Amino acid sequence: MRYAVIMAGGAGKRLWPLSHQGQPKQLLPLFDGRSLLQLAFERAARVVDPSRLLVCTGAPYADVVRAQLPDLAPENLLGEPEGRDSLNAAAWPAAVLALRDPDAAMAVLTADQLIEPDDVFAARLDEAFTLVETDPEALVTFGVEPTSPHTGYGYLERGEALPGFPDAAVVRAFHEKPDLATARAYLASGRYWWNSGMFVWQAATFLRQVEQLLPVTFRQVDELARHPERLGQIYPTLAKTSIDYGVMEPVSHGAGDAHVRAVGLPIRWEDVGSYATLAAALPKDAAGNAVQGDVLLADASGNAVLNAQDGTVVAVLGVHGLAVVRTPTATLVLPLERSQEVKDLANRAAATFGAELG
Repeated sequence: MRYAVIMAGGAGKRLWPLSHQGQPKQLLPLFDGRSLLQLAFERAARVVDPSRLLVCTGAPYADVVRAQLPDLAPENLLGEPEGRDSLNAAAWPAAVLALRDPDAAMAVLTADQLIEPDDVFAARLDEAFTLVETDPEALVTFGVEPTSPHTGYGYLERGEALPGFPDAAVVRAFHEKPDLATARAYLASGRYWWNSGMFVWQAATFLRQVEQLLPVTFRQVDELARHPERLGQIYPTLAKTSIDYGVMEPVSHGAGDAHVRAVGLPIRWEDVGSYATLAAALPKDAAGNAVQGDVLLADASGNAVLNAQDGTVVAVLGVHGLAVVRTPTATLVLPLERSQEVKDLANRAAATFGAELG
């Protein structure tokens, strides 16, 4: 049977002060009043019955997740006591599902990207499920068809196409974030996809790779699935590693006893990890300003002006290319081109004024 796990952990400090310790970016209602998590749940529900959708999030966010996703079954909300990277956010749910259904095929999806159109994504997700149902030893990842020589994403190098699956290919190698010249070469070759960080596999196959490659982690997540009351004791001791480093890259090099495949995604895929990318994803006025809340603009263009403080007005005059963000606890102003520096600023705010402000 088909299942999907939506990974919704992390604080998203690059969107501070909108996102902060108690309100991560995937829970912010930025898109017509809906959050990235809600959009991810709706996309997954096109292919997987909502009763078989799981969410793995930080335990402090559990109540907000329940409120945003009323169709999420209570037993399908898995709250991490602390973040231990993506491998554990996938392996723990996989162990839970393997006990519920030994034949479970599961997707591992992200909750911090804007993905459009939904119908194309749903069709490729269905194709990936069909691939692992046909080939149970396949670990399938998704490669986004690149539209620019982006240096902020990892890349997948494609090999030969898979007979019977027109949108799928063998994965030859994973490549880290490249410099601009390398990214341009990747784009020109037509053989590379952006690495989306989303996957589909048989739960049992994935867990077997974890057992072979990371036996201590396997024993721990298996124990967690069988004895959930030990979550607070075991989870914080899990070794931090990503799915790619821990499983996908070693398997692509011949470790383990599975093999890696990829399904292409010809979609709009925005990793909403900065105010620059958020501004690109939001609707804009005639002057190219992305605006939310009570905002007054004059002789201003190309800005992202976000007012999350009720009862106040943010007025902007004669500026271009800025992010101006107002919240009940902090106000941020910076050039959009320096959006990647916000995380450091958030850490400084927490160290200077208290963790609750970071």
